[in-house]
Amino acid sequence: MPTGVAIHDARAQLFDAAERILLRDGPNALTSRAVTTEAGCAKGVLHRHFADFDAFLAELVQDRISRIGSQATSLRESAGTGTVAGNLTGALMELFGSVAVAIVGLITFRDDLRARLRQATPTGVPVLTEATAMIASYLAVERDLGRIAADADVDTLAPTLIGAGHLLFADREVTRPEAEAVHKVVATVIAGVLREPPP
Repeated sequence: MPTGVAIHDARAQLFDAAERILLRDGPNALTSRAVTTEAGCAKGVLHRHFADFDAFLAELVQDRISRIGSQATSLRESAGTGTVAGNLTGALMELFGSVAVAIVGLITFRDDLRARLRQATPTGVPVLTEATAMIASYLAVERDLGRIAADADVDTLAPTLIGAGHLLFADREVTRPEAEAVHKVVATVIAGVLREPPP
């Protein structure tokens, strides 16, 4: 790309390019050259916006984590509507149907990135930790509404659902699971605590 050509919202372009590479080719293929080539810009563009490639990757992960915050708000607002299993199924499909699974692979693959992310997420696996908090928060609201048992342990149910969902979506070599398969897992996990709405 010629120098002097303005790139509008370069950060977003670079993040989107990295996401496409992750989804298509996996974390091994993610290099600064691959990202700038995918974005259609000069390699120097990435280094003008980020201190180094690991700084770029850390901000990419943080950007994707912020999307979980938006999803968490929507999920909490759905409490009391539809079915608990249906709402959880939709949330897991949205979460893991995105780049989240590939991001987890990236974090696992790159030691320097993991060390940087520890500053913001000192325990757990970034993305999965925030996703677990999202599910626990939703389940707590449903518990307050009486749609799951008053003694339901949402802090155990949430990571169980996230772990099961991650395993369903983790194999990039096959097609993503259908909603029915995800719903079956969700329904099984919450079967013991599910209650009819109070009269």
